[in-house]
Amino acid sequence: MTPSNARQIVRRPSVVEAQIALSDQQNSLHPLLTHVFSRREIKSLKELDHSATLLLSPDGMKDMDIACNRLFHAIESQQSILVLGDYDTDGATAAVVAILGLQMLGSAKVDYLVPNRFDYGYGLSKEIAAVAKKRKPDLVITVDNGISSVEGVAVLQEAGIDVIVTDHHLAGEELPNAHAIVNPNQPNCNFPGKMLAGVGVMFYVLLALRKSMRERDWFEEQGRELPNLASLLDLVALGTVADVVPLDHNNRILVAQGIARMQKGHCRPGIQALLSVAGKSLHSVSSTDLGFVVGPRLNAAGRLDDISMGIECLLASDQQTANACAETLHDINAERREIEATMQQQALKIIDRLGPVESQNGLCLHDATWHQGVTGLVASRVKERLNQPVIVFANVSENRLTGSARSIPGLHIRDLLELVSSRNPGLIEKFGGHAMAAGLTIKEEALTVFSEQFQKAVEVHFQQHPRQSLVYTDGALEQQYFTAEVAELLETAAPWGQKFPSPVFDNEFRVVQQRVVGKRHLKLRLSTSDRTVDAIAFGQLEEGEIPPKMDRIRAAYRLNINEFRGARSLQLIIDHLELL
Repeated sequence: MTPSNARQIVRRPSVVEAQIALSDQQNSLHPLLTHVFSRREIKSLKELDHSATLLLSPDGMKDMDIACNRLFHAIESQQSILVLGDYDTDGATAAVVAILGLQMLGSAKVDYLVPNRFDYGYGLSKEIAAVAKKRKPDLVITVDNGISSVEGVAVLQEAGIDVIVTDHHLAGEELPNAHAIVNPNQPNCNFPGKMLAGVGVMFYVLLALRKSMRERDWFEEQGRELPNLASLLDLVALGTVADVVPLDHNNRILVAQGIARMQKGHCRPGIQALLSVAGKSLHSVSSTDLGFVVGPRLNAAGRLDDISMGIECLLASDQQTANACAETLHDINAERREIEATMQQQALKIIDRLGPVESQNGLCLHDATWHQGVTGLVASRVKERLNQPVIVFANVSENRLTGSARSIPGLHIRDLLELVSSRNPGLIEKFGGHAMAAGLTIKEEALTVFSEQFQKAVEVHFQQHPRQSLVYTDGALEQQYFTAEVAELLETAAPWGQKFPSPVFDNEFRVVQQRVVGKRHLKLRLSTSDRTVDAIAFGQLEEGEIPPKMDRIRAAYRLNINEFRGARSLQLIIDHLELL
């Protein structure tokens, strides 16, 4: 079992003034929701209002007017538009939103191109730009990429092809010379919604474009109805949740609106098919389903093969086509899980040979047989297990490695890679990413030196900022709330996600029964002073491990509904447990 001293339960502080404010506002909140929201620094009911009218206006986004003018010219002149996407769920949904949205606004010539990660790597590289150039588009619009594509944009501009970059990633020292760059995280952009996913940025472009076209009376002159862009919100919600961007108020509105539409049956056939193939109901869909059911099946296509299958699934206009695509994606995801499990076991064996984990400061792992499309998932699993920043490398050519980096709270992995790069010019060929995840390319012969420099940088960081592995909870749950009804209340109370986590509680329990299920999971029957409840702790054991007999435990857990043969009952999902 995972050592109990590896993680520490910490209760989130109560923001007292927020709790009082929420309690005083018409007493409309359930007491438990008041308790939970106050620990997420929600201070008014307005912050819990998910009305579309409260969305931030796109007016403050840099280059938006330039982008809209160019897109309007392309639509009015019936120019060809090529959408250049990315190979994850955010990129796929952003591409589909761009295609469908531009068609709704009047474009008759819009197509897409997504680089295969194994042949072209990420984004608008000069190699994929050469492929795009052969399509002879009048305009290229990037989605979920492009902010670092200096060379790729230059290739297209030199060919007389305008480029509009829409992205949300952090900008490097040099920006591409694009016709327009729409990215809330670029320098000098005053738009306050910095947390938008790539699909959210593209949706905002469409909102601004529709407004611009309406002000020109274009729809009236063409005898066209004003398009309902809200029909794209199911895709926006999926991409936003799957990309694990922080759910600030603006993103919560986008996600809540999208989920509400899905639950009413207003949903792309592809999303419905992906839920169905996993045994999930559209009418009870949640942000958890989007992040852990739909997203991985789309991502699997980009990891093992080509995300185009995922895009075609989302573009499908009839259920039969969507179902066929979803079945294929489901099979690809099953294959991905097998590859990931094998790689994870191999990674743990490498770590065992390195010596005590406690003496390590950052891990760089490589095996010539590893699949480059799964390195990020393996890095994430190892990071969670060992509370270490991890980079997992795979071969991409005869003498080059690509690495997927995953970090722990408090260590900004992209900034750390930038530090290593600045101290060792030429060591890293290219890199990019966020605080918690990044990617890089190095020469295979440089792996030893890079590992040493990476670990040295991590060690210095930990000397200045000692690491901790904390499990944050909302405190003990009163026994009266151990019900399926409360579990349903919490599930539907808000779109939970990154930086707005679903409620986690901690209590002490007596263990009535315990057994191993699925080789690595613990199924428990737990008792409080006046009731018993079922619980499960996923991935708590090594395969073949026999757990110790437990009497009393302290558990950090989430409330969940277990459905079995039509019956619905409360179940606790245990995130962490300590023996008492």
